[in-house]
Amino acid sequence: MDHLLASSSSSSVFGNQYHVFLSFRGEDTRKTFIGHLYRALQQNGIQTFIDDEELRRGEEISLSLINAIRGSKISIIIFSKNYASSSWCLDELVEILKCRESLGQLVWPVFFDVDPSEVRNHTGSIGEALAKYEESLNKKAKLLKWKAALNKASNLSGWHLSNGYVRLYLLENITYVFFLYT
Repeated sequence: MDHLLASSSSSSVFGNQYHVFLSFRGEDTRKTFIGHLYRALQQNGIQTFIDDEELRRGEEISLSLINAIRGSKISIIIFSKNYASSSWCLDELVEILKCRESLGQLVWPVFFDVDPSEVRNHTGSIGEALAKYEESLNKKAKLLKWKAALNKASNLSGWHLSNGYVRLYLLENITYVFFLYT
């Protein structure tokens, strides 16, 4: 268990830089669920990457984010109502699924106040966000990759948080499952 408590400055945690990479839409979840999840992971010695920078509109996903994704053992994707309205989130998602296929990275989806079928079928707020990209000439090429990634990720086993679900239980569940898989 001591290897799980390695400092965040360590360059190798299980051969990785981080135990967990969190992919999320900040405006939906940063001050609520993500803050609690990040704190729970850190308190259990789980080195977690969280992007604290403001949204960089119009820019490509940064090399530091790609390296953080590639340097993580597990990626937790928190799908929320506005997740697909961020091209950064969608680019992260594509990279995460590449790492799942090429590096064997574990990927755990959390559906936060959004139904998995909305992510899978591109309906509701997810579909509305994707429709806006169809109008953008410079995003059309990525759109097919994003749709495929949303579909693939929504078919993975994960957690669905709806209004009645106790979020604290989920935080404990995620940290427990982490220790089972590592």
